[in-house]
Amino acid sequence: MRRWRGCLKLCIQCGETFSSPDWTCPSCGYAPVQRDGFLAFAPALAGQNDGFNPTAFAGLAEVEARNFWFRARNRLLAWALRRYFPRAESFLEIGCGTGFVLSNLRREFPVLRFSGSEICTEGLAFAQARLPGAALFQMDARNIPYVDEFDVVGAFDVLEHIEDDEAVLRQMHRAVRDGGGILLTVPQHRVLWSAFDEYARHKRRYARRELLSKVRGAGFTPLRVGSFNAVLLPLMLLSRLRNRRLTAGYDAVDELRMGALANTLLGAALAGERALIQAGVRFPRGGSLFVVAAKTGRQGATSRTP
Repeated sequence: MRRWRGCLKLCIQCGETFSSPDWTCPSCGYAPVQRDGFLAFAPALAGQNDGFNPTAFAGLAEVEARNFWFRARNRLLAWALRRYFPRAESFLEIGCGTGFVLSNLRREFPVLRFSGSEICTEGLAFAQARLPGAALFQMDARNIPYVDEFDVVGAFDVLEHIEDDEAVLRQMHRAVRDGGGILLTVPQHRVLWSAFDEYARHKRRYARRELLSKVRGAGFTPLRVGSFNAVLLPLMLLSRLRNRRLTAGYDAVDELRMGALANTLLGAALAGERALIQAGVRFPRGGSLFVVAAKTGRQGATSRTP
């Protein structure tokens, strides 16, 4: 993949592309403002959007490193990035939250150039503490200010928060260079819809066919699609059936807090599942769905049948 020689920026005001050290558009003079110490490309949405409650970031920052599911997802993503984009040099995570995924990927791939975006600057404050020196900025994922810039763009449990998810996928396609691609994870199966989804402000849970149709419609070629959190699906279903509708006092973050023994056992189950996935097993169902897809050309990706 290419060596980075400066980025191709996109003015979200006039649509001009340019490459310069700063963000002032040479055509119309537009420049993003600062919000809470971060470049903000959609400041009006930073404090008022219907996709996520920014007060949840503090709770997530507390539990992510100890929770089996977050750790298991990190390991799966690191494997997928290494497996399908071994020559990647740049990576953007959309909706990076507290920076938990990015910080793990930076440990695994110290030579990559990492960037992260978030609609809420509250999350970026946590990410900055975990990722000193990384390029972090506030933006609307439906309007990414880059063109043909990143080798890989990731969105991990983000698309379900956005009504127009197809617009986000099209923007990801524009931001990814030929030969690069995307990594996605989303919650799966409508039957699992519960208070957890309502609390998290999800717009949907995905079916495999639906997500693949949208990924292809945005111009990507799927390389791998599969379910994960499959071995724990029966437990997840029972849990969701007990909490079908959001009630007063419900706290989804509290659901993620659990004892060391439970974390160890559930983590071991997902470690075994991940070993099977890496060996080529494709689970037909699971609490979550992951997709690896390439932009047309696929020079930098390792092709696999979905």
